[in-house]
Amino acid sequence: MNPTHHSPALLVASNPFARGYDNLHIERLLLITYENDCPPCFRPVHDSQAHLPDNELQLLPCLFNEDFALISEGQSIPDELDERCPSTGLVRQVIYAVMGEMLNERHHVGDLYSLEEAQAKVHHLSFETGHYSRAWEISTAHLPEEAMLHLEEWVSHFVPRQNGLLFEIFTLPDCCGIGCELIGTPWTDENLLNIEGNRYSSLRQEQLDAGIPEALVNVLYLAALADVRLLIFDPDAAVLNGLVIFDE
Repeated sequence: MNPTHHSPALLVASNPFARGYDNLHIERLLLITYENDCPPCFRPVHDSQAHLPDNELQLLPCLFNEDFALISEGQSIPDELDERCPSTGLVRQVIYAVMGEMLNERHHVGDLYSLEEAQAKVHHLSFETGHYSRAWEISTAHLPEEAMLHLEEWVSHFVPRQNGLLFEIFTLPDCCGIGCELIGTPWTDENLLNIEGNRYSSLRQEQLDAGIPEALVNVLYLAALADVRLLIFDPDAAVLNGLVIFDE
């Protein structure tokens, strides 16, 4: 069975290799209520008041706009900033929002109520979902017979064949699996421009021109985009939900 081929852009939309968050960081935000029946809003404190501790921000009136807020009680606010803040409200709570990225998309992970709690959460998430989980073992059912024969022929020559294609193949002596070491991940345009001087489309074309089956190129791309370092194809491994399966 040969499923319909998809472009890299479509593959990314449901990448089953995506796990965890990149660039985890903390943003201090003010939860502000204003006017009757309006839902609360969240704003960062302006840089000029960023030095204020939490207890000098909470339960105090403020001025705010779409971009930032300023405490208006007991603080000197320059006229030019005052003019930029048409709305008034009350700071109900200081929130420490944990933010992250997945496949270059920004995500709001959650809110904590102290910097220490937020830092601990970032530490735990970084350990559980960061670069400690970069090795995958998946079923050979995710590759058609043509691609598996290509890998087997490749490794049977016992010759490294990386040659600028940004992956290398190796055997696993104690099982029937074949491993791929992915190089220069993630295979985003931004990262590849920095290390190779070319976009992913150029790398993809080089891999196809080298005779790499398209189905294998697609799987390697999804894995490399999710910053996978080692990918092992094993007939005894489980299938990966969401990744195309090739039937005999």
